[in-house]
Amino acid sequence: MKAAPFAYHRPDSVKEAADLLDEFGDDAKILAGGQSLVPMLSLRLAYFDHLVDVGRIDALRGMRHEADAVHVGATTVDAALERDGELASRVPLLARATPLVGHFQIRNRGTVGGSIAHADPAAEFPTVALTLDAEVEVASSRGRRTVPARDLFTGFWTTALDADELLVGLRFPVWTGRCGFGVQEFARRFGDFAIAGAAVAVQVDDADRIQRCAIGLLGLGPTPLRAAAAEAAALGQGADVDVDELGALAVADLDEVSSDIHGSASYRKRVGAAMVGRALTDAMTEATGG
Repeated sequence: MKAAPFAYHRPDSVKEAADLLDEFGDDAKILAGGQSLVPMLSLRLAYFDHLVDVGRIDALRGMRHEADAVHVGATTVDAALERDGELASRVPLLARATPLVGHFQIRNRGTVGGSIAHADPAAEFPTVALTLDAEVEVASSRGRRTVPARDLFTGFWTTALDADELLVGLRFPVWTGRCGFGVQEFARRFGDFAIAGAAVAVQVDDADRIQRCAIGLLGLGPTPLRAAAAEAAALGQGADVDVDELGALAVADLDEVSSDIHGSASYRKRVGAAMVGRALTDAMTEATGG
């Protein structure tokens, strides 16, 4: 099929893009890498009168390494994250999740900001942003504001961004000290969206006890999720932490897990628990030097 007719706009600056969104409101949609939007338009699952292509706005592209964080421009392509050695050492969870995003052709075109704004609960970048307490920078003709990732995702494919707002960048905090990270997901075929997955970050003290823990879940609800109960239970535990018990706890209270042709809700929860256990094992092994 072909997309329904639309007007195409290609602004040269963030201000011009914001002005277009202010003018057209809900009738406009941002086009970045197009790896999610274009198929939806072609299948007529979505329709917009105006597409605002921000792919050539230089100010939205690239990474900036700050003292305590890494800033990623919204239209930075996924493949750029794979090639950045400094990112791999400063925000390992983001770097390790990137190769799990689709296939390399998709990563060469898809953008980090596009994935976050699309807010697919089975996508890697939204879950990593939530797990690391990233901050999302948005702009409009009214000015700029920062939205914590924990407040961004409001439902399936929906965010807290207003119709006239443009996602311009993300700020990922850098964890310091004795830290470890793990990301695990299960898909029926390589490159498919995961049936369920987990992203885990831990920090341990000199006695190898967990003093900081973040566990993100993907594919297990209408939005990416944090496993707060499992995070709390992990604190104070040592290298012999029961990862299976924490995995089960991480999914125990989930009540909006979907069932579809790929698996029932109970199956997804079992997979999710296993992915938490594996990711936590990887994170603890790295943090303790095991």
